[in-house]
Amino acid sequence: MDLTFGGILLLGFVIGLQHALEADHVAAVSSIASGETTLKKIVAHGLLWGLGHTLTLGAVAGTAIYLGRAIDADAAGWLEFAVGVMLVLLGGQVIWRIVKERIHFHSHKHADGTLHLHLHSHAGEKAPHNPNAHKHAHPERLPWRTLCVGLMHGMAGSAALVVLSASTVGDPLVGMGYVIVFGVGSMTGMGLLSMVIAVPLGYTAKTLTWANRFLQGGIGVVTAGLGFVVMYNTQLARLFW
Repeated sequence: MDLTFGGILLLGFVIGLQHALEADHVAAVSSIASGETTLKKIVAHGLLWGLGHTLTLGAVAGTAIYLGRAIDADAAGWLEFAVGVMLVLLGGQVIWRIVKERIHFHSHKHADGTLHLHLHSHAGEKAPHNPNAHKHAHPERLPWRTLCVGLMHGMAGSAALVVLSASTVGDPLVGMGYVIVFGVGSMTGMGLLSMVIAVPLGYTAKTLTWANRFLQGGIGVVTAGLGFVVMYNTQLARLFW
Protein backbone atom coordinates (compact mmCIF):
# COMPACT_ATOMS: atom_id res chain seq x y z
CA MET A 1 0.00 0.00 0.00
CA ASP A 2 1.53 3.27 -1.12
CA LEU A 3 0.88 5.86 1.57
CA THR A 4 2.51 9.17 2.43
CA PHE A 5 4.03 9.61 5.88
CA GLY A 6 1.11 11.83 6.95
CA GLY A 7 -1.37 9.36 5.53
CA ILE A 8 0.23 6.50 7.46
CA LEU A 9 0.00 8.42 10.73
CA LEU A 10 -3.62 9.42 10.05
CA LEU A 11 -4.47 5.81 9.25
CA GLY A 12 -2.86 4.66 12.47
CA PHE A 13 -4.80 7.22 14.50
CA VAL A 14 -8.16 6.31 12.93
CA ILE A 15 -7.58 2.57 13.36
CA GLY A 16 -6.53 3.25 16.95
CA LEU A 17 -9.83 5.04 17.56
CA GLN A 18 -11.70 2.03 16.22
CA HIS A 19 -9.51 -0.37 18.18
CA ALA A 20 -10.61 1.21 21.47
CA LEU A 21 -14.19 0.17 20.71
CA GLU A 22 -13.46 -3.56 20.64
CA ALA A 23 -15.74 -5.52 22.92
CA ASP A 24 -13.13 -6.68 25.43
CA HIS A 25 -11.78 -3.13 25.84
CA VAL A 26 -15.23 -1.63 26.36
CA ALA A 27 -16.16 -4.40 28.83
CA ALA A 28 -12.97 -3.97 30.86
CA VAL A 29 -13.23 -0.19 31.23
CA SER A 30 -16.99 -0.35 31.86
CA SER A 31 -16.54 -2.86 34.68
CA ILE A 32 -13.74 -0.83 36.27
CA ALA A 33 -15.68 2.44 36.07
CA SER A 34 -19.05 0.92 37.05
CA GLY A 35 -18.67 2.00 40.67
CA GLU A 36 -17.97 5.64 39.75
CA THR A 37 -20.64 8.32 39.47
CA THR A 38 -18.85 11.39 38.10
CA LEU A 39 -17.78 12.20 34.55
CA LYS A 40 -14.30 13.21 35.70
CA LYS A 41 -13.51 9.88 37.38
CA ILE A 42 -15.02 7.71 34.64
CA VAL A 43 -13.13 9.53 31.88
CA ALA A 44 -9.95 9.33 33.99
CA HIS A 45 -10.30 5.54 34.01
CA GLY A 46 -10.68 5.52 30.23
CA LEU A 47 -7.65 7.74 29.65
CA LEU A 48 -5.49 5.79 32.09
CA TRP A 49 -6.47 2.53 30.39
CA GLY A 50 -5.46 4.12 27.08
CA LEU A 51 -2.13 5.23 28.54
CA GLY A 52 -1.28 1.72 29.73
CA HIS A 53 -2.42 0.29 26.41
CA THR A 54 -0.21 2.74 24.51
CA LEU A 55 2.86 2.11 26.68
CA THR A 56 2.97 -1.62 26.02
CA LEU A 57 2.01 -1.24 22.38
CA GLY A 58 4.91 1.15 21.92
CA ALA A 59 7.37 -1.04 23.83
CA VAL A 60 6.43 -4.52 22.58
CA ALA A 61 5.07 -3.95 19.09
CA GLY A 62 7.50 -1.11 18.37
CA THR A 63 10.50 -3.24 19.29
CA ALA A 64 9.26 -6.19 17.23
CA ILE A 65 8.76 -3.97 14.18
CA TYR A 66 12.15 -2.33 14.56
CA LEU A 67 13.88 -5.71 14.85
CA GLY A 68 11.84 -7.11 11.98
CA ARG A 69 10.52 -10.01 14.03
CA ALA A 70 6.97 -11.24 14.49
CA ILE A 71 5.54 -12.11 17.90
CA ASP A 72 5.21 -15.86 18.47
CA ALA A 73 1.67 -17.05 17.75
CA ASP A 74 1.54 -19.30 20.83
CA ALA A 75 2.69 -16.45 23.07
CA ALA A 76 0.08 -14.16 21.53
CA GLY A 77 -2.60 -16.79 22.18
CA TRP A 78 -1.67 -17.10 25.84
CA LEU A 79 -1.68 -13.32 26.23
CA GLU A 80 -5.21 -13.23 24.80
CA PHE A 81 -6.15 -16.03 27.21
CA ALA A 82 -4.79 -13.94 30.10
CA VAL A 83 -7.00 -11.07 28.95
CA GLY A 84 -9.97 -13.45 29.13
CA VAL A 85 -9.06 -14.41 32.70
CA MET A 86 -8.72 -10.73 33.57
CA LEU A 87 -12.19 -9.99 32.17
CA VAL A 88 -13.72 -12.82 34.22
CA LEU A 89 -12.09 -11.42 37.37
CA LEU A 90 -13.19 -7.86 36.60
CA GLY A 91 -16.78 -8.91 35.92
CA GLY A 92 -16.83 -11.15 38.98
CA GLN A 93 -15.56 -8.32 41.14
CA VAL A 94 -18.43 -6.08 40.04
CA ILE A 95 -20.98 -8.79 40.86
CA TRP A 96 -19.28 -9.54 44.21
CA ARG A 97 -19.28 -5.85 45.13
CA ILE A 98 -23.04 -5.67 44.62
CA VAL A 99 -23.62 -8.81 46.70
CA LYS A 100 -21.17 -7.75 49.41
CA GLU A 101 -22.89 -4.41 49.87
CA ARG A 102 -26.07 -6.34 50.82
CA ILE A 103 -28.22 -4.45 48.40
CA HIS A 104 -31.93 -4.46 49.21
CA PHE A 105 -35.08 -2.63 48.19
CA HIS A 106 -37.06 -0.27 50.38
CA SER A 107 -39.87 2.11 49.58
CA HIS A 108 -41.42 5.25 51.01
CA LYS A 109 -44.53 7.22 50.23
CA HIS A 110 -44.82 10.99 49.96
CA ALA A 111 -47.71 13.08 51.26
CA ASP A 112 -49.23 13.20 47.79
CA GLY A 113 -49.33 9.41 47.65
CA THR A 114 -46.34 9.01 45.31
CA LEU A 115 -44.50 5.78 46.03
CA HIS A 116 -40.71 5.68 45.54
CA LEU A 117 -38.74 2.45 45.33
CA HIS A 118 -35.02 2.51 46.19
CA LEU A 119 -32.26 -0.07 45.99
CA HIS A 120 -30.12 0.54 49.05
CA SER A 121 -27.30 -0.83 51.17
CA HIS A 122 -26.37 -0.56 54.84
CA ALA A 123 -23.10 -2.46 54.39
CA GLY A 124 -20.60 -1.72 57.12
CA GLU A 125 -23.00 0.27 59.27
CA LYS A 126 -23.23 -0.64 62.94
CA ALA A 127 -25.38 2.25 64.10
CA PRO A 128 -28.97 2.97 62.99
CA HIS A 129 -29.00 4.09 59.38
CA ASN A 130 -28.36 7.77 58.82
CA PRO A 131 -29.22 9.08 55.32
CA ASN A 132 -26.20 11.37 55.49
CA ALA A 133 -23.80 8.57 56.42
CA HIS A 134 -22.84 8.01 52.80
CA LYS A 135 -21.90 11.66 52.26
CA HIS A 136 -18.19 11.69 52.88
CA ALA A 137 -15.13 12.42 50.81
CA HIS A 138 -12.63 9.85 49.67
CA PRO A 139 -8.97 10.72 49.04
CA GLU A 140 -8.04 10.93 45.37
CA ARG A 141 -5.83 8.02 44.35
CA LEU A 142 -4.34 7.04 41.04
CA PRO A 143 -6.32 4.00 39.80
CA TRP A 144 -3.35 1.70 39.29
CA ARG A 145 -5.60 -1.24 38.49
CA THR A 146 -6.93 0.58 35.44
CA LEU A 147 -3.38 1.25 34.24
CA CYS A 148 -2.45 -2.42 34.71
CA VAL A 149 -5.51 -3.55 32.74
CA GLY A 150 -4.48 -1.21 29.92
CA LEU A 151 -0.93 -2.56 30.02
CA MET A 152 -2.26 -6.11 29.72
CA HIS A 153 -4.54 -5.23 26.82
CA GLY A 154 -1.63 -3.55 25.05
CA MET A 155 0.52 -6.67 25.33
CA ALA A 156 -2.27 -8.89 24.02
CA GLY A 157 -2.89 -6.62 21.03
CA SER A 158 0.75 -6.21 20.07
CA ALA A 159 0.96 -9.28 17.83
CA ALA A 160 -1.90 -8.16 15.59
CA LEU A 161 -0.53 -4.63 15.45
CA VAL A 162 2.87 -5.89 14.26
CA VAL A 163 1.19 -7.71 11.37
CA LEU A 164 -0.97 -4.69 10.54
CA SER A 165 1.98 -2.31 10.60
CA ALA A 166 4.20 -4.60 8.52
CA SER A 167 1.51 -4.86 5.84
CA THR A 168 1.08 -1.08 5.74
CA VAL A 169 4.62 0.32 5.93
CA GLY A 170 8.10 -0.95 5.15
CA ASP A 171 10.33 1.46 7.07
CA PRO A 172 10.77 0.33 10.72
CA LEU A 173 10.98 3.93 11.98
CA VAL A 174 7.77 4.84 10.20
CA GLY A 175 6.24 1.64 11.58
CA MET A 176 7.13 2.66 15.14
CA GLY A 177 5.59 6.06 14.51
CA TYR A 178 2.49 4.27 13.31
CA VAL A 179 2.38 2.25 16.55
CA ILE A 180 2.66 5.38 18.69
CA VAL A 181 -0.06 7.24 16.79
CA PHE A 182 -2.19 4.09 16.90
CA GLY A 183 -1.83 4.10 20.68
CA VAL A 184 -2.75 7.78 20.91
CA GLY A 185 -5.81 7.06 18.79
CA SER A 186 -6.89 4.22 21.06
CA MET A 187 -6.37 6.46 24.10
CA THR A 188 -8.50 9.19 22.52
CA GLY A 189 -11.18 6.69 21.53
CA MET A 190 -11.41 5.26 25.03
CA GLY A 191 -11.57 8.75 26.53
CA LEU A 192 -14.52 9.61 24.27
CA LEU A 193 -16.18 6.27 24.98
CA SER A 194 -15.81 6.86 28.72
CA MET A 195 -17.76 10.09 28.34
CA VAL A 196 -20.59 8.07 26.81
CA ILE A 197 -20.38 5.43 29.57
CA ALA A 198 -20.51 8.20 32.19
CA VAL A 199 -23.96 9.40 31.09
CA PRO A 200 -26.06 6.36 32.18
CA LEU A 201 -23.85 5.57 35.17
CA GLY A 202 -23.87 9.12 36.51
CA TYR A 203 -27.57 9.73 35.84
CA THR A 204 -28.84 6.49 37.36
CA ALA A 205 -26.54 6.85 40.39
CA LYS A 206 -28.13 10.18 41.25
CA THR A 207 -31.75 9.62 40.27
CA LEU A 208 -32.42 5.88 39.88
CA THR A 209 -30.32 3.96 42.37
CA TRP A 210 -31.96 0.64 41.55
CA ALA A 211 -31.32 1.13 37.83
CA ASN A 212 -27.68 1.94 38.55
CA ARG A 213 -27.25 -1.33 40.45
CA PHE A 214 -28.90 -3.31 37.68
CA LEU A 215 -26.68 -1.54 35.17
CA GLN A 216 -23.59 -2.42 37.19
CA GLY A 217 -24.75 -6.01 37.51
CA GLY A 218 -25.34 -6.22 33.76
CA ILE A 219 -21.86 -4.87 33.08
CA GLY A 220 -20.38 -7.46 35.45
CA VAL A 221 -22.24 -10.38 33.85
CA VAL A 222 -21.42 -9.31 30.29
CA THR A 223 -17.75 -8.71 31.14
CA ALA A 224 -17.34 -12.10 32.83
CA GLY A 225 -19.22 -13.82 30.01
CA LEU A 226 -17.02 -12.19 27.38
CA GLY A 227 -13.97 -13.27 29.35
CA PHE A 228 -15.08 -16.90 29.22
CA VAL A 229 -15.63 -16.59 25.46
CA VAL A 230 -12.12 -15.19 24.97
CA MET A 231 -10.62 -17.96 27.13
CA TYR A 232 -12.48 -20.62 25.17
CA ASN A 233 -11.58 -19.24 21.75
CA THR A 234 -7.88 -18.86 22.55
CA GLN A 235 -6.99 -21.95 24.59
CA LEU A 236 -9.87 -23.88 26.14
CA ALA A 237 -11.27 -24.99 22.78
CA ARG A 238 -8.16 -27.14 22.34
CA LEU A 239 -9.16 -29.15 25.39
CA PHE A 240 -12.53 -30.06 23.86
CA TRP A 241 -11.66 -30.46 20.20
